[in-house]
Amino acid sequence: MATDQLRTLLADAFPDASELDVQDRTGTGDHFQVTVASPRFAGLSLLEQHRLVNEALAAPLADGTIHELRIRTKGTQ
Repeated sequence: MATDQLRTLLADAFPDASELDVQDRTGTGDHFQVTVASPRFAGLSLLEQHRLVNEALAAPLADGTIHELRIRTKGTQ
């Protein structure tokens, strides 16, 4: 899966994000690191923040397109 496709899924889920970054960690198109900074994370635990990101990427996670996912989240004002 291309990083652009994942970025689009995240942008749709977090339209207010001040930062969205998707990196293919291995060059194989199935190991990714994503960074999302959004005011939507304010007041949420890290687990809850990561759960929202996982929900946004549910389809590629469920079908095995994403084999490994590392998530960094940041709350913004």
